[in-house]
Amino acid sequence: MKKFVPLVSAITLALALAACGKSGGGANTTTASAETAGPKLGIRPSGDETIGPDMAKIKNPDLPKVFDYIDKNIDEHVVNLQKWIQQPSISNTGEGIQENAEMVKGFLDQLGCQKTQVFDVGKTKYGTQGNPVIYGKCDEGAKKTLIVYWQGDTMPVTQPDLWKAPPFEGRLVEQAPFKKVLIGRGATNSKGPEMTFLNALMSIKAVTGKLPVNLIFVVENDEERMDIGLNKFMTTHMDMFKGADGVWGPGGSEGCVFVELKTSGAKWGRGPVYSDIHGGNKRSVDSPAWRHIQMLSKLVSADGNTVLIPGFYDNLLPNSPETEAGLRKTAETYDLKKAAERLGVARFISDDPYTQLKMARTGTSMNIDGIWGGNMFAGGSGAILPNQIISKHNFRYMPNMHGPDIVAKLRKYLDKLGYSDVEINLVGDVPWAVRDRNNDLARANAYATEIFTKPVSAGGTGAYWPAYLFSGQETNIDLPISSARGGTGGNSHAANEWYVIEGAGKQFGMATAEKIVATALYTYAGLNGPVPVKEKTSAGDGGGS
Repeated sequence: MKKFVPLVSAITLALALAACGKSGGGANTTTASAETAGPKLGIRPSGDETIGPDMAKIKNPDLPKVFDYIDKNIDEHVVNLQKWIQQPSISNTGEGIQENAEMVKGFLDQLGCQKTQVFDVGKTKYGTQGNPVIYGKCDEGAKKTLIVYWQGDTMPVTQPDLWKAPPFEGRLVEQAPFKKVLIGRGATNSKGPEMTFLNALMSIKAVTGKLPVNLIFVVENDEERMDIGLNKFMTTHMDMFKGADGVWGPGGSEGCVFVELKTSGAKWGRGPVYSDIHGGNKRSVDSPAWRHIQMLSKLVSADGNTVLIPGFYDNLLPNSPETEAGLRKTAETYDLKKAAERLGVARFISDDPYTQLKMARTGTSMNIDGIWGGNMFAGGSGAILPNQIISKHNFRYMPNMHGPDIVAKLRKYLDKLGYSDVEINLVGDVPWAVRDRNNDLARANAYATEIFTKPVSAGGTGAYWPAYLFSGQETNIDLPISSARGGTGGNSHAANEWYVIEGAGKQFGMATAEKIVATALYTYAGLNGPVPVKEKTSAGDGGGS
């Protein structure tokens, strides 16, 4: 039997991982810990947490051994995440994407997956080149098989001067109430939760030699580009997911359609038609930029919170009674002030917890994600009259709304307003998906979470992710989707993105989050005793990340 190789070494040696094969089984945790001696960060596995597992509900004798192994090796597990954070993977610019794909393949080789491959997906249906997708199949001889969805890409760093630690360092800092959080791009979205999952798998294999379920990994590098590469891969390789019983993912998803709007002098027939010109010419020349701003002002209400496109809300369905009940229950203990501080905003649109939760989890919106043209240099002056201006927008939509329909209504409205010259470029569309929680996977994950005395969040469709590809839309893959997550973080897409390493109060750190994953997988496999039968839960899975 081959000796277990620590994942931190695997990351450092990247492409040498394939030679490791399957991890050794039945390893004594003390011996394994000695063999994996590495950097000592002094991480406290339970931090300042005030809740934890009800060990009376841990029926499988291997799980306490796995928990012990996680505790003894948590320093190395944090280093694993630091190494991944140190590898940039920015899909919007392409920085580090190929290297990241090979690194992730190395993770799956280290895990012992029999088949791993980096796929070049080629041109997508939107006419742009897709980023690589990593596939891995791990046959453990188990009765059940899960598809594991990951995103490997991150957002760019747009405001580097605001970071209190370099975004690709993975530094540990104190951030009240937590003694240790990790700062870095991708820390919470989504390398932190994904490395937590992988650490849990590696711990199970170190202790027992095999996983309780078979796994099929699919890791995209286009999540921040509307999943365009994943769409191409999944619709082309549906046969590679045969035999799966469920998907380890966030649950249901809202819909999101992304467009660019472009106003140019050439199309308008007024203003500069070829390039930017001197700003002093505004005295006698029309401005495409001002035209664009006037056009945008007609698409939403004065406060920006209501979409004015005719028919935008026509197909929107009301929330189910179960979803409403879940939102009201969550609102009973929801601290708006703390939620705003954690998000880094002054306040929410509404000061009522229920209303804010309803808007956040089941609301719709049109956002300005960016706008550019002309003089984009910070500071100084420089008179420019731009020949064109472009703005980016994402529309968040809910059942029974549809992205292409929203774009068609936008086009019709712009034409009616006299803006037929304004170009609409469809960047991508991710349809909504509603998933049923009344299945073995969702029940197992809910029970595993309850074992750790952490309440299950209820209410809402779920945050944006490509759930539709696993829900029978554009593919023949239609499976239960659920996951159990105990880790937490914040500042997704923002400066100082963070992931909790040492927990505090009822917020778990990385070690406890890994234990929840292990418990959930054993429970789903039927190896941790029966799952208590409860009343049916809401059909709309609000497990979005």
